[in-house]
Amino acid sequence: MSEDESEAGPDEYDSPWKGILKRYFDEFIDFFLPVAHDDIDWSRGHEFLDQEWARIARSAASQNRRVDQLVKVWLIDGQEQWVLIHGEVQGDRDGALPERMFTSHYRVYDLYRRPVIGVVILTDDDPNWRPMQFRFEKWGCEVFYRFNSLKLLDYLDRLDVLESSRNPFAVVTWAHLTARSTRKQPEERYRQKWRITRSLYQRGFTRQQIIDLFWFIDWVLQLPQDLEQRYYQEIRVFEEGAQVQYITSVERIGLERGMAQGMALGMEKGIQEGMMIGEQRGRLAGERRQAEQTLLRLLTRRFGSIPLALDVRLRGAELASLERWTDRVLDANSLEEVFA
Repeated sequence: MSEDESEAGPDEYDSPWKGILKRYFDEFIDFFLPVAHDDIDWSRGHEFLDQEWARIARSAASQNRRVDQLVKVWLIDGQEQWVLIHGEVQGDRDGALPERMFTSHYRVYDLYRRPVIGVVILTDDDPNWRPMQFRFEKWGCEVFYRFNSLKLLDYLDRLDVLESSRNPFAVVTWAHLTARSTRKQPEERYRQKWRITRSLYQRGFTRQQIIDLFWFIDWVLQLPQDLEQRYYQEIRVFEEGAQVQYITSVERIGLERGMAQGMALGMEKGIQEGMMIGEQRGRLAGERRQAEQTLLRLLTRRFGSIPLALDVRLRGAELASLERWTDRVLDANSLEEVFA
């Protein structure tokens, strides 16, 4: 780990991408796949198929794909359609990706008789790596599967769109690209982070959208402690001048981010950030987060990928419940027994 990374904390993108995608799935499709957005009847809503995906992920040996989402939508003509979103948010080239997409597709069809629309988000730095198909051919037999492959790097030539669009995923894309381009450049990252944050107030976003996007920006664009404090002060001054109170409660948000990174950054950092709103509260929150991460790690090792609905349940659970479930993991034969 570099010196800069050790001061600011390692970049970690899975959790913020998963959270923002689930909250703004409509906008995600509108930004990255507008042709599909026009065919969907959004008045009927959409459904995240967490249990179905958990079964498929275990069968397809895809436990490490934490950002994958399987979503059910309804088309304007009344038909039901499933959409598989696979995010390569760590930005690493992976030659096995096409086969994994194909495997996930045929597992969905095999189990549920539902073809899916595959979408891959690529965040790596190689403009020439664009996997979009899986193909096998031998002795007259051929299998061909093509999926949508979307490259964030392409938006470097469209920064004007990212800076002006009212779609939340324009901000998400801008922040993610900035996170990758400012590694080991803390001062530049600070300047760009404040620039992106300031733009939230100029796009016509709702208060909740600003808070959600601030959470994403603050997570993926981590700063060393001194620059982070300067950044928070910039927000306070700006909001006081604009007479708005959207994200001025940065102590609370900072604590939440510290807890969410608990195991990666260490419990000590979570406690230090928690001291912004009270040392005792921060310590208890850090202990709770550590218990949550321990339980998640044990569950994953015993049962594979954890359904997103269960992940949400864990995030809202009290410390006593987390400890009780942890005690059951080793003897339980299924997730149902753990949470009975």
